[in-house]
Amino acid sequence: MATAQELLAAQCARFAAVDPLLPDSYPVPPGEPLVARTASGHAVAGIVARTENPPGSPQGLWQPSTAFELFPLIGDHPREGMAALLGAWRGWLRGQGAPERDSTCLVTWPSRDVQAAKALLDGGFTPLSCLAVRPPTPPCTFTELSGTVTVRRAGPADLDAVVELTLLELEYAALVGASTYRPGAPQLKRTAAHVRLHSSDPVWLAERGGTPVAVAECGWVDADRPPAGHRLRPGTWAYVNCVSVREHDRGTGVGQQLMTSVHEEFARAGVVGSFLYYNPPNPLSSVFWPRQGYRPLWTAWEVRPATALR
Repeated sequence: MATAQELLAAQCARFAAVDPLLPDSYPVPPGEPLVARTASGHAVAGIVARTENPPGSPQGLWQPSTAFELFPLIGDHPREGMAALLGAWRGWLRGQGAPERDSTCLVTWPSRDVQAAKALLDGGFTPLSCLAVRPPTPPCTFTELSGTVTVRRAGPADLDAVVELTLLELEYAALVGASTYRPGAPQLKRTAAHVRLHSSDPVWLAERGGTPVAVAECGWVDADRPPAGHRLRPGTWAYVNCVSVREHDRGTGVGQQLMTSVHEEFARAGVVGSFLYYNPPNPLSSVFWPRQGYRPLWTAWEVRPATALR
């Protein structure tokens, strides 16, 4: 019978073959252990971590109030092992009193591991979010826009404009992805923007005729330390937290021009690369971000509510 360490070693070796951009290690946090056996007799295991996001918490804007996250240890049996582990998880969940509303079962797994993806689809999971990465290559060229659009760094005096634009993005994302527009969203966004505008994290505004029409909220992340180190290779990364374009300016090239300026600064900073999260069901971001050079590294698969796991 394989031990957890043996399963982890085999899994990490398989990850390296599936996608060379994945980190060398796989995160296994504290939690409740699960064990299962495949139809062919192979032992697999996993850890389930439960997270509560109380009202008013920032995490509640992109995650349900109760989240059960599975960290699989399935070695080199991606499809059969994942299916067996999901079956054990379903049985375990029945005894946990999982809420029937505002809850989720979550598995974050390498995007290129299509064998495991089939098992997740069969279990009722939906790919709601992707962690996508981009190398620090020269920015994409863009077509000159009609009218004057300028890009500049935002400062504390731009707080209202930044908050307004980020709330517009949240409203749209809540329709097509994992986000939820909760009653406290305006204040949470204002607090986050205030902190960002008074820190070294860069924020850019695109303006047309002096009026802000798009924003890019970004930051710097050291992937040598957790939690970023769980998903990224070591080094300093640039993080694209939120990009929002006013509705009537979408499709005009404003977003592309904004990100060209952003990526130029990322390259000058000498980062390993840049990363962001986008929603595959989002008909705008799922097209826009690949065009900017981003490609999926990890996919967050979810079942909402948690009791819908099958």
